[in-house]
Amino acid sequence: MPQILHPLRFTGGTILRDGELQRRSLAIADGRITKGPLPEVDLSGYLILPGIVDLHGDAFERHVAPRPAAPFALDMGLAATDREAAANGVTTAWLAQSWSWEGGRRGPGHAEALMNALDAYRPRMLTDLRIQIRCETHMVDTGARLLEAIRRHRIGYVVFNNHLDDAAEMVREDPMGFHQWAMSAGRDPESYKALVEAAAARAPDVPRHLCRLADAFDEMGVLYGSHDDPDGETRERFSMIGARIAEFPITRRAAAAAKAMNDPVLLGAPNVVRGGSQSGNACAADLIAQGLSDGLVSDYYYPALAHAAWRLVDAGLRTLPEAWAMISEKPAEILRLPDRGRLDFGRRADICVVNETTRAVEMTISGGRLTYLAGEAAHRLANRIHGLDMAAE
Repeated sequence: MPQILHPLRFTGGTILRDGELQRRSLAIADGRITKGPLPEVDLSGYLILPGIVDLHGDAFERHVAPRPAAPFALDMGLAATDREAAANGVTTAWLAQSWSWEGGRRGPGHAEALMNALDAYRPRMLTDLRIQIRCETHMVDTGARLLEAIRRHRIGYVVFNNHLDDAAEMVREDPMGFHQWAMSAGRDPESYKALVEAAAARAPDVPRHLCRLADAFDEMGVLYGSHDDPDGETRERFSMIGARIAEFPITRRAAAAAKAMNDPVLLGAPNVVRGGSQSGNACAADLIAQGLSDGLVSDYYYPALAHAAWRLVDAGLRTLPEAWAMISEKPAEILRLPDRGRLDFGRRADICVVNETTRAVEMTISGGRLTYLAGEAAHRLANRIHGLDMAAE
């Protein structure tokens, strides 16, 4: 288990606290934010911000299989994901793993293997890594298996999605794209087409299947939502069964419907940074400008989280406290994590230290454990800890 930092007080920096930037110190001890006189580390020229809470990221897939035909051991991929998240200020992160008819690395077998691997990796974990299950709606025959895996591995977050229409459209209009999709799943196009057709044949059973899962999730305390809602009607149907979190609504109407029902809306940070969706969906910055988003997630790229916050600031769409809340406080509220997302007394010491000039993340602390350190911040902390060790001798 990684060691917790010595009790320290960070001074000289600008702290995001109570929704505003303040010039004051911040003390940590025993993995929590605390009070009292403690050895000081000068962080003049730095912003001391709450650690980033990322509710959906699939960048781990790149570390597990950097090329479709070149997979690596899951523990290696998790370790690399852990460090990449920490280097970008993330202190809590959900890995978005599919439970899909697509099979391969998106099938139930791989999902269960990832759950087992994460359980084994947990004692070495730096970032608080968790698993989100992206459950394809037509996986009717695997309901009991899914619930057993969720119970066994204490999975706390599930989203429903339905990509069958996309697959069917690709079969008709983009055979080459469908061929590549099939090959990436380790199948030939004909057998993959058969999977699509078999899943589509289960459509009459889907509504009852989803309601059974929703009832079980409520009993287990699992939070759940939906992914890629194409319209307001779809969002309303999911909301009615308790799937209240709207993740990546494809259209403005879907996002507006979610907000009208007080359902939290999560958008992709890469969409904000790049100025639009890479798949042609709604522009995240436009939705944010219209008040139709609550939080941002990494989607497929961890660096986009902090960059998206700054992009919103530079565009005049949010102040820094408001923008940073979209990647820290708001996600923590949505997933009901009362001990993180804010720099308050007694909360977890989850801290992201950003160079005020370069805007680079130079230090990340997760649960009081130092998970990333670079630049001038590294020199200041190392010198202070060295001084403490010398004094102890």
